[in-house]
Amino acid sequence: MAEGSSVNPRPLTVGLMWHSVASDNLGVGALTVSHVQIVEEIAARLNRPVRFVVLGWREEREGYVVGSNITAGTLRTRDLLNPFAFLQVVRGCDVVLDIGAGDSFSDIYGTKRFLRYMLAKATVHAAHRPLIVSPQTIGPFKHVWACRLALASLRRSSAVFTRDQLSIDYLRSAGYSGDVALASDVALRLPYTPPAHQSGSPPVRVGVNVSGLLMNGGYSKSNMFGLKVDYADLMRRLVRNFAARPEVEVHLIAHVISDTFPVEDDLTACASLRSELQGSLTAKVVLAPRFDGPSDAKTYIAGMDFFIGARMHACIAAFSSGVPVVPMAYSRKFAGLFGALGYPYTVDCASENADSIEARIMESFAQREKLKSDLGVALSRGRARLGLYEEELERRLEHSARTALT
Repeated sequence: MAEGSSVNPRPLTVGLMWHSVASDNLGVGALTVSHVQIVEEIAARLNRPVRFVVLGWREEREGYVVGSNITAGTLRTRDLLNPFAFLQVVRGCDVVLDIGAGDSFSDIYGTKRFLRYMLAKATVHAAHRPLIVSPQTIGPFKHVWACRLALASLRRSSAVFTRDQLSIDYLRSAGYSGDVALASDVALRLPYTPPAHQSGSPPVRVGVNVSGLLMNGGYSKSNMFGLKVDYADLMRRLVRNFAARPEVEVHLIAHVISDTFPVEDDLTACASLRSELQGSLTAKVVLAPRFDGPSDAKTYIAGMDFFIGARMHACIAAFSSGVPVVPMAYSRKFAGLFGALGYPYTVDCASENADSIEARIMESFAQREKLKSDLGVALSRGRARLGLYEEELERRLEHSARTALT
């Protein structure tokens, strides 16, 4: 039946793989909220209803991505090892968008996670459904076999997008010759409420995102990411330095909030850091609340005058709401994203020493108006690149709408 011949055409079913409706990591939630918004806008232009099947980890908390057209599923290891049920779910999708939680198409987080992701991709290929690798960091791969598995999956994918040029360069150096397009992070589109204008001379609000994962040395608790600095000591120094300034009010901001995985939890790390302060400094440091979802976090971050953080999507929340930000990198994904947009203010905890990082952050704070100006240009570039992804996604969804039975 041709499209348009039915009053109520069958909804397009879009699988969102390695997204989450309730992740403790609000960065993964930001990707999901933003991607749903992007696809819903495309579907509205196509005059086609759309439903989503969100496929990711099993989450304990109540979902913050909700809607009558959103169904949440889980991808447990046992589901992937015996994938019949997952295969049936995938076969019910017109297209699957795999965002790899932003940066997990790599083996830097361990072999187990990488293999889980690869099994999920293999199931989509086996179901003969279009797999679109949505904008994300790809690589690096520490193991040759992991790189070969990744390239084999990319060659079978319908389309491949990265959010940074470094990923493209890496793929070319690894021998991938297929099409790959440069976009940007979909969380640039995360909705939020802009802060109200404040009259008078309020304090300069410095947002500090403290990564519980880095405070704990990574999942292995033994400097898993090979940092050159003592991250916990560096954060103590930075918070005390900012709090000692009479015009500054420091806000410690968690972006991963987990009661079940303490190694990940930023909120505990923030509270612990604040408890170490003494005297008048304690009153200068505010512990941000437990956020209900990624848009709430972005709304809070948007009220800052300056921001530093090691959680990438906390930094993206600042960046995309116009707040001068210094990302504190522990992997190449930071420089890849922000550097590709012409925003050169990232510091690298894996290659720079603490004195250098502290000096650069304080210099950026002093020049935050310049950062804000440079940010505006870089953000426009990022939105334009993301627009290219949205245009290509619309073409592919339009094709799916034409070919789907109604």
